Parts: sequence; structure tokens; C-alpha cells
Amino acid sequence: MTYVIGVDLGGTKTAAGLISGAGEVLFTDVIPTLNRSGGEAILNATAALISSLRVKAAGQGLEVSGVGIGSAGVIDAENGSVLSATDAILGWAGTEITAGLAGRLAIDPANVLAVNDVHAHALGEAWRGAAANTRSSLMVAFGTGVGGSFVLNGQPLLGHHFVGGHVGHFASPYAFHNGAPIPCVCGHSGHVEAVASGPAILESYRRLGGHSDLPDTKAVFELAASEDPVANMAIGVGAGAAGQAIGGLVNVLDPEVVVISGGLADAGDRWWLPMERALRAELLAPVAQIPVVRASLGNAAALVGAASLVFTRLAPQTTSQFTITEKKNEGPDRATDL
Repeated sequence: MTYVIGVDLGGTKTAAGLISGAGEVLFTDVIPTLNRSGGEAILNATAALISSLRVKAAGQGLEVSGVGIGSAGVIDAENGSVLSATDAILGWAGTEITAGLAGRLAIDPANVLAVNDVHAHALGEAWRGAAANTRSSLMVAFGTGVGGSFVLNGQPLLGHHFVGGHVGHFASPYAFHNGAPIPCVCGHSGHVEAVASGPAILESYRRLGGHSDLPDTKAVFELAASEDPVANMAIGVGAGAAGQAIGGLVNVLDPEVVVISGGLADAGDRWWLPMERALRAELLAPVAQIPVVRASLGNAAALVGAASLVFTRLAPQTTSQFTITEKKNEGPDRATDL
């Protein structure tokens, strides 16, 4: 069996795991991302992490055939480089990820592949997670930010400039306060992320008259559980914006299934129910019964998805990770799987 190391390189931590050809995570390790130290330092630390897993794999008689990386930032998946990145990782833009790691690890550069971390997450869910056995899936993640990926026949839609999936950055009618668009972290205003991310819900709570010293979004949900009206309104606005945005994307892309991920997806019915109501209110009749499900792989999704890039590269004609099996129509049941 072929084995690949999948890497999830984020702004605060970098995880890596040995993935089998069947999509199983055999073992993992995690290190802090050196997000203030620049690209070369991050590559050095990541290469050391991968090397430690290769040694462990070799000790069990398992040979590693390649490395797949899901990374924060806009990633040129053809050249394995970082086109742009936020200040969450200083000096990351311009880093040659695949060439840098291949050289440090003495691996064939053709078998070291990189993609944006949200695309990697979606690929993992499409292969072994909530979207397994589907031909197309739309995954949208709501957490610190809002991101997404449309996977069609095992391939993510990357776009001409590799910015495909930035679903938090189009206009939302929810993203206004007192008639003015709410600033977004991207530098523009009135975007989905400005009102639908986790931090945005906290800011909405404050704008609506809540306590200015509330520490985080979790505290907003705790207040909402005690029926605090301002907290419930802030969550409702964020959930409504999220659902409306997803519904519009479904009308445009017509995926087989929608997968919702991120911290807000795990926050319970107080967010999920208004999100799904707003989503379904947007849908055209032919897609009205589309399944809307929670992501199922958790932190392993990006590792599995990143590894799938290499499995597909190694055996593009014979790989079975995205083989579709015949199944009954589960639309109405899975659509209400909350």
C-alpha cells in the first residue's frame, strides 16, 4: 500500500499525519507554526516535523511516497508557492512551499504538492468524510474566517488566479449597520465574513448594545443559552448571513451535497437552525431538497485531503479514493440531519 504524509499548515499550528491509500490516518504530530519568523523558518520546522513522521513510518516498515500540504494563504497549486497571505503568518507570501520542502526532504518535487488549506479540508470530506460517494460537494467553513471549496469529481475549483473558495468575500445584505457597510478583514466592506464569522458575531453583539468587555464568541453563545436577547440577535444575524450566502452559492454551483464546517457548525442548534432556514429560503425549486450536513472528519480532514493530492498524482488512472458507489437517494433524510 502507498503512504503519504499530509500536512495542515495554519496560522497557529502545523499538523502532519501519515495517511494510507485507503484514507486512514495512522499517526499524527503537531507543532506550533513559527508565524512571526518568516517562510524559511516555517519550512525548516515543517520539514523537521515531516522527517520525524518518516522515521516513525520507516520503523514500522512503511515507505512514504510523497507529501501533500494544505496551507493558509492563496496558494498557486501548480507551482506550490504562496501568492499572498495575511499577517497571521508574517513573511509567508512568496514562499516556495513544495520546492523548499522537496529540497529539504530529498523527495521528488513532483510528489510534493500544495493547495489552500480550505480546499484540502474539502478534499478530505469529499474522499472519506461527509461528502464521500458524491460527485460534487460544496464545503463552507465558518470559524475565525469564512472560506469554502467546490469539489467536482475529486478536484477543487481553484480559479484562474487560485482565489476560488473565498466565499466570505462577496456582498451580504446582512453586513450593514445603521445604513453603512460593516468593514471586512480583507479591507473592503459589506462582505459575508464581516458579519458571519465567529469574531464577527462577537462584534455584532457589541454593536447591538451588548457588553463591550465580553471576551469571545463562546461567551455570546453562553449568554444566548440564558435567552439574552442581544446575544440571540447577534447569533441570528450571523447565522442568517451564513445561510443566505450558502443558498446563493448552491443556486450557482448546484452541488450534490453541502458540507458545513468550522467552529460555528459545531455550536449547536442555536446557530445551525437559523442558518439552514435562511439557506433553504434562497433555494431554487430543483435544489430545494439538497442535503446539508456537518463535516465529519474534524481536524483530520485537511491532512487526508492534502494527502489525496499526492495519491491522485501517483495513480491518476487507477486511484479509487473518489470512486462513486451506487446508492439510494438520501436527499430528504440527510437534508434534515442536524
